[in-house]
Amino acid sequence: MSFSLPDFRRKWSCRGYMSTGAAMVTVGLGLLPVLPTPADARKYAAPLDIFGLGTPRRRAPVHTAKIPLPRQRPEDAPKTSDKGSREAPAAEGKPPAEPAPPPEKQASACRLALTEKIAIAPSIPDIRGPGGCGGEDLVRLEAIVLPDKRKVAVKPAAVLRCTMASAIADWVRTDMVPLAASLGSTISDLDNFDSFECRGRNRIVGAMLSEHGKANALDVRAIKLANGQSIGLTDRTLSREVRERVLHSVCSRFSTVLGPGSDWYHEDHIHLDLAQRRNDYRICQWNVWDPVPQVAPLLPAERPDEAPPREVASKPEMTKDGADDQESAKPADKPVADSGKSKPATKKRR
Repeated sequence: MSFSLPDFRRKWSCRGYMSTGAAMVTVGLGLLPVLPTPADARKYAAPLDIFGLGTPRRRAPVHTAKIPLPRQRPEDAPKTSDKGSREAPAAEGKPPAEPAPPPEKQASACRLALTEKIAIAPSIPDIRGPGGCGGEDLVRLEAIVLPDKRKVAVKPAAVLRCTMASAIADWVRTDMVPLAASLGSTISDLDNFDSFECRGRNRIVGAMLSEHGKANALDVRAIKLANGQSIGLTDRTLSREVRERVLHSVCSRFSTVLGPGSDWYHEDHIHLDLAQRRNDYRICQWNVWDPVPQVAPLLPAERPDEAPPREVASKPEMTKDGADDQESAKPADKPVADSGKSKPATKKRR
């Protein structure tokens, strides 16, 4: 087979071009990485995987702990409603069980000491009023039991704290019984003028809460005796000595005593309370006034029965010379006519 020069050149250039292209393809293919097998991919990462996006490496196996499952719900357990509340099983023919009552409040030391041998004072519920009114450990003091088992009625019954009721009972039993015995009688009633009342001091609107609003005060007006006599604590007709004995007894027992002379709100009764103050400060303001002096009566004495009637007493007395009396009774201011001459009128002396 003969080739001409042009043909030879054409074939050579084609072969060179093909060999050059093959070499370039071979070089290009050599730059590409050899793709690993799936088994090798688990051991090695891709060489150009600089962001860690290649096939993840195999991790060590994780051992999971077995969580115990709850026990199966028993068949006799109460059923639950849709809201999650449990309904108690209702027995056939039996009413549902009543809720348990709240636990009873433990009695205070004062309540345990204030027995029926000292006073008739049943406990009452706590009072929660507006503005701090009310209190706890309250009683209704109805009567005070004396050592000889006689009862002194509190009229009307007073709502007080247990400590205040105990102080009142001790005062009557210890101090007032001997005072009544010195007057020849025994105590029958205690006149309660005011006890618990939710109000300010002296009933002034906006004033500080009174001890009456805390059930810690009692207003006493009088103490009545079995013989009918009444010991008015502010009665000026009563003996000054008796009132002073009452004054010393209450001021030694109560932290506040207000009576006549303290203010015009306490002119007809005595205020007693157990208010707590700093340093156990006490207030005793009660002026025992002197008895009212005996003055002359304002009305005249009654007319005695043996006195003559007022009409007869107003007439002039009758004398022996009736003519003279009659003439004296005539008016003397009229002129007397005598022979045409008039004389001045003169009074006749009697």
